[in-house]
Amino acid sequence: MRPSRRAVITTATAAAVSATSTASAAQRRRRLRTGVERLAQDGYSLLDGQKVGIVTNPTGITRDARHIVDVMHADTRVGLTAVFGPEHGFRGTAQAGGSEGRHDDPATGLPVYDTYLKSGRALADIFTASGVDTVVFDIQDVGARFYTYIWTLYDCMEAAQLAGKRFVVLDRPNPVTGRAALGPVLHKEFATFVGRQPVSQAHGMTVAELARLFNEEFLTEAVPLETVTMSGWRRSDFYDASGLPWVPPSPNMPTPETALVYSGTCLFEGTNLSEGRGTTRPFELLGAEGVDRRWAAAANELALPGVRFREAYFAPTFSKFQGKTIGGVQVHVHDRAAFDPVRTGIALLVTAKQVWSGFAWRPDNWIDKLTGSTRVRTMIDAGADTDEVVAGWQGDLAAFRRTRRTYLLYR
Repeated sequence: MRPSRRAVITTATAAAVSATSTASAAQRRRRLRTGVERLAQDGYSLLDGQKVGIVTNPTGITRDARHIVDVMHADTRVGLTAVFGPEHGFRGTAQAGGSEGRHDDPATGLPVYDTYLKSGRALADIFTASGVDTVVFDIQDVGARFYTYIWTLYDCMEAAQLAGKRFVVLDRPNPVTGRAALGPVLHKEFATFVGRQPVSQAHGMTVAELARLFNEEFLTEAVPLETVTMSGWRRSDFYDASGLPWVPPSPNMPTPETALVYSGTCLFEGTNLSEGRGTTRPFELLGAEGVDRRWAAAANELALPGVRFREAYFAPTFSKFQGKTIGGVQVHVHDRAAFDPVRTGIALLVTAKQVWSGFAWRPDNWIDKLTGSTRVRTMIDAGADTDEVVAGWQGDLAAFRRTRRTYLLYR
């Protein structure tokens, strides 16, 4: 006899609950422990007898949402003597392109040094002036080459080597998994603070893995490096599998879902369209004056895996089109395992140019800094479709993937 619709729904619901419970039970058995958790679990022995400085921001937290600077400052086993703040600042008070400057932290009294836009000998001099023996790095990354914290890591490693300091990286999850490297690889002549070295646009690595890669492949001289790995993390895990609270690594990275799309839709920073800054869904909402329903329709016709596009209208409160109601799309990821953020970003650029006559690149060709070469911009201008643009970087990407494989720490 054919089961009733209600029975089918009940059975499906029970199966879903059972699958969720099984996944949750499996996650509990292999509870993720971050680098800082494992460091503390070992009594901070790695830092014993050292004057320690920490490069961190609001994401440097314990599982119970306490900041590691506050925790370590209160622990007599750690000789914490300095903090180094990146873009947006140690406590996160600055917007994009800003920092907090040199000050004393009101909560701990520790001196806070500003690392933003400092590198080489200038940054090495800051480490020397701070008097630390060991520089510790603990910042949550989001998996994209142009997210500046991984280049803060690179610059600090280089400066620590110049200043004769040890360097310790406390690992955290890549929130969008570590399954694969995706997208174009930076060409060295396009190196900036949104990409210092030949890394793919979505690198699929953790900060500890990147530190190993930087040390062996890119630094002129290796820094004395130690990494404190996670336990319980798998390369296929998205952030919600970690059980950790999400702290926005920067003001326009409010959720893990933002990070999921960011390595593709951040490319709109290189255009005259809004990338959603000034909305509650940055990098998920994209648009401009004069854009209408045709963009969402054109993007949906491509049937990109794992994602759909909704016609959307919004009024940014700051940044591009501040206070104006504009049209565009909202990116809705329905199957994150199948979703390719970089291919999706390229498809959205191609279709935006096709349907909106006002499309333009930023006059400074910032898109070339984001993608790492002129290739994406010139191919789209020449009328290439998404498949042709993506095919253009496959050789570089294959070479990077081979190099990357050597430095992976997790299965």
